[in-house]
Amino acid sequence: MTSPSDVESDLGWALGTVMRSYLRVADEAVAGVPGGARGYQVLSSAARGDRGSQLAMAQRLGVDRTVMTYLVDDLEKAGLVERKPDPADRRARRVLLTDAGRARLCDVERRMRKVEEHLLGPLEPTERHTLRTLLRRVALASGEHDGAACEAAEALDRC
Repeated sequence: MTSPSDVESDLGWALGTVMRSYLRVADEAVAGVPGGARGYQVLSSAARGDRGSQLAMAQRLGVDRTVMTYLVDDLEKAGLVERKPDPADRRARRVLLTDAGRARLCDVERRMRKVEEHLLGPLEPTERHTLRTLLRRVALASGEHDGAACEAAEALDRC
């Protein structure tokens, strides 16, 4: 067993502190987008031309399908996205960005870059790149395995 240490050395504390700071500033950057940060993610996903249905997009973004329906409804009412039948499956709908949605996304992306520059300000450019790469790797790995958190908790019990 390891000895207790300062809270600053705890991964959970560091992630939580960074996340709270990020969310506080990012909320301002996505203000005006229906659904806030989730709405921004939908716009971003639609802009990339992600293939698949609205349901597939919800699963990829980690949004409950019912919440996703209301979210896309709000984005559609705002004229930022439109639903079109999926040519591969007429029962499914694809979420497509409108011209107004593309303009709003560009504006929000500019704001988000400023948020990220502020948050990552203490790091050198190469450190920023490394941090993004490592976080992406961890995020993708934790998303690949259902119950990854449970596996991690079980591993702690074996220490």
